[in-house]
Amino acid sequence: MASEPIHNPDQFIADLRLLLSQGRKRIAFLIGAGAPTSIRKEGGEPLIPTVKDLTTTVLGKLPKPERNKVDQVSAELGDGPNIEHILSRLRLLSRALGKQTVFGMNGAEFEILGNSICDLIGEIVNAELPAGVNPYSHLVNWITGTSRRYGVEIFTPNYDLLLEEALERVHAPYFDGFSGGVNPFFDSATVSNDDIPARWTRVWKLHGSLGWELKNGQVVRTQSRKAAHLIYPDHLKYEYSQKQPYAALFDRLKAYLRTPDSLLITCGFSFNDAHVVAAIEEALSASPLSAVIALQHQLLANEEPSVKVARNFPNLSVYAADGAVINGVQAPWKVGPAPNDQWIEIRKTFWNKRDGNEKDIFTLGCFTQLASFLAMATSELTTSAKDASAEVPTK
Repeated sequence: MASEPIHNPDQFIADLRLLLSQGRKRIAFLIGAGAPTSIRKEGGEPLIPTVKDLTTTVLGKLPKPERNKVDQVSAELGDGPNIEHILSRLRLLSRALGKQTVFGMNGAEFEILGNSICDLIGEIVNAELPAGVNPYSHLVNWITGTSRRYGVEIFTPNYDLLLEEALERVHAPYFDGFSGGVNPFFDSATVSNDDIPARWTRVWKLHGSLGWELKNGQVVRTQSRKAAHLIYPDHLKYEYSQKQPYAALFDRLKAYLRTPDSLLITCGFSFNDAHVVAAIEEALSASPLSAVIALQHQLLANEEPSVKVARNFPNLSVYAADGAVINGVQAPWKVGPAPNDQWIEIRKTFWNKRDGNEKDIFTLGCFTQLASFLAMATSELTTSAKDASAEVPTK
């Protein structure tokens, strides 16, 4: 009788650590809403709520007349539309209606309602990066900790400025698609051609960002932290193709994954964003030599959206708390004997108790744990470099 398949996390994490501790691999991250949620305020609340909680909070803050209108719009969007879906529909109605009315509102009134929702989103997600050591600073330390052949790319649907703040605190250069000083404009040519040095981090805000505004028909990046131009990108259409930052950013994601021998690591991403998932699936289908590792926070049984993609695309692996889908094979985790005492300590960085669990589980689906894991990889790389330097004979 054939034995049931299992996956040994030691084996896969040893390979991942090797890739992360070197500067030769083409590596990108897709950081979802679970990243800022994993950081807690002093009262225990998440630094920034998830999209689901954000939706509840924003709708709860709307005055009753506006909330009633939103409820009418939401009823046509299916079960449980999130704030991005709602905002997209409002934007579409504002552009399409003109002086005609739907639900008792014309186009201009829908635009005002959409702007009110954006203002509320901006108030809620406008959190500053905590002082001192934090998960984002760990990530930046890993990025800047070695000389790289290829620049690290960070894709994120998040609106916040936490990553930008972490990069700027250590004066690490980055490019987010905008160029200029007075009203930085979106430079789609540089985004597609990648004409920037490898030491510059690429930061791609797939769903827009705080500080983005529309001026003279063009999206620009301002110094404000307002949410004046947040919208679900597949519903946003501009008059000219060069004014479509969202389309260019999604093309960048697909182009990255189509590049041979590229690795995309996702964390805090639920795979419920159909637009992002479609881009990943399209690229993986066209480039079997690329790989995606989805680090998921929950038990495998609760990660069906990512598991579904992994079943269809063997070059996407899901590493969940209790099991994984690797090369299309779904199986539980089972650690083997540690090869040495050092590995016992290393294992604790990815296999440990979390969230009150009695048993050890795979922990890298939590962004704070992943960031610590990256920091350790950087530390070990630095130590190895010093040791190698010490062994070089001097004249």
